[in-house]
Amino acid sequence: MPTGTAQPGHAALPPLTDGPHRRRLGLVALIATFGGLLFGYDTGVINGALRPMAAELGLTPLTEGVVTSSLVFAAAFGAMVGGRLSDGWGRRKTIILLAVLFFVGTAAVVLAPGLALLVCGRVLLGLAVGGASTVVPVFLAELAPYEIRGSIAGRNELMIVVGQLAAFVVNAIIGNTLGHLDGVWRIMFAISALPAIALFIGMLRMPESPRWLVQRGRTADARRVLATIRSQDRADAELAELATSIDSEQHQRVLGWRAVLTNKNLVRILLIGIGVGIAQQLTGINSIMYFGQTVLIESGFDESAALIANVAPGIIAVIGALIALSMMDRVDRRKTFIIGFTLTTLSHLLIGLASTLLPVGSPARPWVILLLVVVFVGSMQTFLNVAVWVYLSEIFPLHMRGFGMGVSVFMLWVTNGILSLYFLSLVDAVGITGTFFLFAAVGALALFFVWRFVPETRGRTLEALEEDVTTGAIYTR
Repeated sequence: MPTGTAQPGHAALPPLTDGPHRRRLGLVALIATFGGLLFGYDTGVINGALRPMAAELGLTPLTEGVVTSSLVFAAAFGAMVGGRLSDGWGRRKTIILLAVLFFVGTAAVVLAPGLALLVCGRVLLGLAVGGASTVVPVFLAELAPYEIRGSIAGRNELMIVVGQLAAFVVNAIIGNTLGHLDGVWRIMFAISALPAIALFIGMLRMPESPRWLVQRGRTADARRVLATIRSQDRADAELAELATSIDSEQHQRVLGWRAVLTNKNLVRILLIGIGVGIAQQLTGINSIMYFGQTVLIESGFDESAALIANVAPGIIAVIGALIALSMMDRVDRRKTFIIGFTLTTLSHLLIGLASTLLPVGSPARPWVILLLVVVFVGSMQTFLNVAVWVYLSEIFPLHMRGFGMGVSVFMLWVTNGILSLYFLSLVDAVGITGTFFLFAAVGALALFFVWRFVPETRGRTLEALEEDVTTGAIYTR
């Protein structure tokens, strides 16, 4: 069973210091994570916009599923393309392109006269969301010092849940004040144009990843970037370590799937990344974030109350993400995964039991189920969501990082899309009880997978992790 280990060789790096370079790093992380904010808003806004949208455009349950899942399936391809594009074109330029896609997709949805253009707009948003889910965490992980890599890369997940909470709050306010207007859902979507503009303008002034620059032979540019986000002695030491790592693998170029599949150690880390991503989605977290209003109506709330009550999971998600960031550089990744899957599995069991023991019409039923959903979302955000995105951004060697992250997130989004497409049908077929008991069974399998196969990565430089993955040493620690 893999365990954590201290990082040898860290003594060669001067300690982190405070100063303008730390504030600059914080600014770069803030601007880049507007991609996460858009990710969260564009996936969460459908939660409250779907019902008025369906009423105006005459959508059926099937076309409602198509509208919702079109973004998610497109995100799977966006993750693949975004990862490969960022390897060849650069992390920064790719994020700028994603900002343009976010804006164009938003405009298409807001102006859509019918289903066809609406789905096209959602596909564009999905490509942007998927690309952001791959590129932004990698960009942050490659910019961050190893000591605080977890909390820096994890800020993207915080911004995702902030975006989802913003969507829930906007939906509740607009839905309850302007719900009588035709096209109210268009207003809900239009608001996401603002962070898209902020991301585009902000990234024009942000630096490129120094690791990507060194890999491209642009050492002088990498030195200039590091000098703005590290103390001078730390920047020199990191650059030397990074250059040594790159020099040792000069014979290796950015790897595609054929090269990866011929190396058993790279295949293994790729399968672990895919497994972690799929396990995260099989908790059903995004079914709650997309269809939370429907679940709450099913549990006994009326439509207006469900729209307001749906804000509660959004609030606890943000609180959980803040707690996760505080733990990320102090608690091992494996430990957080094990705690997280244990708590989410128990939450699923309790939701299933509550829906069984409390009859429909019981005044306690909706409130008990809401409380348990909040516990589930809080457990997910505190122990799984932030940790999963940080983990995926750090486990792959540099020469396959975009590809590995892209494939893992592709499978994550495909799983998300399947759940999005069939979740409502599943609830119709087996009810809340059967649905959450099924999630509990899958959660138990995910817990075993993490315990048996997932190696530790906390407290190690990306270069040290790269060496251990390439040689297979990471699987024996």
